[in-house]
Amino acid sequence: MTMSSEPPILEVRDLSKHFGHVIALNGVSMALRRGEVMCLLGDNGAGKSTLIKTLSGVHKPDSGEYLVEGRPVSFNSPREALEHGIATVYQDLAMIPLMSIARNFFLGSEPTTGWGIFKGFDVKKANELAREEMAKMGIDIRDPEQPVGTLSGGERQSVAIARAVYFGAKVLILDEPTSALGVKQAGVVLRYIAQARSRGVAVIFITHNPHHAYPIGDKFTILKRGKTQGTFTKAELSLEEMIRMMSGGDELERLEHELREITSQSSTSPAVSPT
Repeated sequence: MTMSSEPPILEVRDLSKHFGHVIALNGVSMALRRGEVMCLLGDNGAGKSTLIKTLSGVHKPDSGEYLVEGRPVSFNSPREALEHGIATVYQDLAMIPLMSIARNFFLGSEPTTGWGIFKGFDVKKANELAREEMAKMGIDIRDPEQPVGTLSGGERQSVAIARAVYFGAKVLILDEPTSALGVKQAGVVLRYIAQARSRGVAVIFITHNPHHAYPIGDKFTILKRGKTQGTFTKAELSLEEMIRMMSGGDELERLEHELREITSQSSTSPAVSPT
C-alpha cells in the first residue's frame, strides 16, 4: 500500500450522468489508491456499466470532477484514458479465438522484425515475452502458440489482465470478470487480481456477486439506482451487511412477507376437482 499523503490514483467527486430524462449516475464519489482493489457492487440497473464507461472515456460526465493522480481529466475516448494508464477489460474480451495466446497478448502492438517491405511479426519474441510476462503474474501457459479460444474462461481473463499490466495499466477496470464462470475458474481470476494488486496496480472490480468481492476487496463501493450507498472497508462492513445493502433489506422482508401470505392462501384454498 502507498502512503496516504499521496493523492489517489483515481478519484471521482459528485459525478453525474444523464441520458435524456434518465439519471444513470447521481452524485457518485469514490477514490482509489495504488495497490488497492476497489469492488464496485450493485444489482442490474444500479449504474455500474455507466460508471465504468465514464471512467474509461466512453461517456463524458454531465457534472462532477474526475481526477487521475490528483489532476483533473476529461477523456474524449478510451484511447485517451489508456494513455493515462486506465485500462478496461470488458466481459466479452477483445480477443480473437482462432489466434494464438501470444498474438492476442500483443494485438495491435505486435513486436516486429526486419524493415521496410520485409518487416513482419516477430513470432519468437512475442512468444517469449508473452510467456515471461504471464509468468510474472503467476500464470503458467503451456504453449503461447495455442489458440486463445482453447483456454477456459478464467484463463482468457488472466491473459487480458496480464496484457493490461504489461502495457502499463495503473488502474485496471474489470467488468464482471467472474460472472459467467464456475467456482474454480472464478477463483483463478481472483488470484490474478491479487497478483495485479501486488504489483502496485489499482483495480476496480465490478461485480454483482458479493461472495466474489469480499475475499479480494480492500474497499467496497455499493451502487444503487445511480447513487453510492457509501465506500467501506472490511472492518466497517460484514459480508451479511453488504448483501443486505445491495439487495435492499426492507424490500426483501416485504417480499418474504408476501410469499408467506401467498403460500398460506394456497394451502387453505379448497382443491378444485377436475371436470
